[in-house]
Amino acid sequence: MAKWTPKHEAPEPLEGPVVATITGGTILWFVLFLVQLPFYGWFDDHGHLWWLWTCLAGAGLGLIGIWYVRKRDAALKRARAAGTPVTE
Repeated sequence: MAKWTPKHEAPEPLEGPVVATITGGTILWFVLFLVQLPFYGWFDDHGHLWWLWTCLAGAGLGLIGIWYVRKRDAALKRARAAGTPVTE
């Protein structure tokens, strides 16, 4: 089988409000957790308790994501200010 080689350059990555997007998603996961919390007994009785813990895990991982994208954003800004070529 022949090795595949691209015929054109890859497009530039889209850069948007990454910190705001991750923060919004984290807040959404935590709100979903809080909304489901009063129904803990129902979820437990019907075998859907994992829904509750999935929302909490999404909020927890989102906190890690917020930390990561804030550090990344700060590093990109420092690199641009120093005149270093930035590859995102």
